[in-house]
Amino acid sequence: MMQEHTDMLRSGIGALAIIFLCSCIYMICHKKQPCFLISRSRHASSDSSFKADLEVGNAYFGVPIFTNAELEEATNHFDSAQELGDGGFGIVYYGKLRDGWEVAVKRLYEHNYRRVKQFMTEVEILTCMRHKNLVSLYGCTSRDSRELLLVYEYISNGTVADHLHGERAKQEPLLWHTRISIAIETAAALAYLHACDIIHRDVKTNNLLLDKNYSVKVADFGLSRLFPNDVSHVSTAPQGTPGYVDPDYHQCYQLTEKSDVYSFGVVLVELISSMLAVDISRDRHEINLANLATSKIRNREFHELIDPNLEFKSDPEINRMIMAVAELAFRCLQQDKDMRPSMETVLEELKAISSGTPEPDNSKDVSDDNSAGQSKNPPPSLECDNVGLLKNMKLLTSPVSVTQKWGSSGSSSVHSG
Repeated sequence: MMQEHTDMLRSGIGALAIIFLCSCIYMICHKKQPCFLISRSRHASSDSSFKADLEVGNAYFGVPIFTNAELEEATNHFDSAQELGDGGFGIVYYGKLRDGWEVAVKRLYEHNYRRVKQFMTEVEILTCMRHKNLVSLYGCTSRDSRELLLVYEYISNGTVADHLHGERAKQEPLLWHTRISIAIETAAALAYLHACDIIHRDVKTNNLLLDKNYSVKVADFGLSRLFPNDVSHVSTAPQGTPGYVDPDYHQCYQLTEKSDVYSFGVVLVELISSMLAVDISRDRHEINLANLATSKIRNREFHELIDPNLEFKSDPEINRMIMAVAELAFRCLQQDKDMRPSMETVLEELKAISSGTPEPDNSKDVSDDNSAGQSKNPPPSLECDNVGLLKNMKLLTSPVSVTQKWGSSGSSSVHSG
């Protein structure tokens, strides 16, 4: 009797185990798979990798899929004469599609699992962004293609760095009203990113492109990260460009939106001084432009900082604006990140400086930030809504680069891993 009861118990346990195993197999087989962002392409019918992606999941965000063949043709087989720049993860080439569209094609250095993840993440982030001062992503190749290629709009007028320090600066220096416009448009793009919980992490004049009308296109999201809602900072190894890196971030590996504010402060100083962010030909205490600027502004030695070509002494209105921008840059460059204004406040103040209206009260902005170390963002626009869907993803360093060649004056980036 006891033996019969034991046999029945074993049979019951065995049956439960089989049911559990079958349930697990069913869940694994029917688990929703992450899908690559795809859309209908002119070449979809001939691209087998596109069809494979189509079978994975839904098409969303509308990313056009290009074939390797058409991008090779567009760039003259990636001719070195077509190179626009090197962004760290790959080389950017000028290209012209069959329909006449001019593009910048980013060719990634490697094709491995990690690079595919970076590639996919970059596509997902950039296709959520809709702002007139952010460079646009036109499309990409399939993740299963022979090479990983990203296609961007082509910006023809170089970088802000080249107009301040390079060959273009010698030909036609930027006028002050163009510079203040560049500052406002860059701040607008960064404030938008922060409102969407995205930190750029590599703000510098080499990553600010100018179109034919001298409007800004912020580029190179190679180090960008989505900012999680439940933390006040992102801990990571130092990344960025010497001369622009938040000193607090460099020491503590803590990244916040205020890291972008610090970098933007360096950009503001470049705009008023036309000096390089890092220049080893300067005195050892002034090699770093941020150090030089904070010292000169603190001591009211503006004449030693401001570009004499900006009519600083002869035009009272330009004098007023440059002085105000210098003081705003000084606040952005504070060592203590909690003492820096938010990017939204920076934008408001730049607009007020440009228009000549009274500057907004920023005292509340700084005091609010002292506890959390983060800026108070404006309500995200509807264009930011899709970004929230990405916050639970594990984001890797992304492969985007600027799309215009710059002069040798640009600083090199420092990347970890």
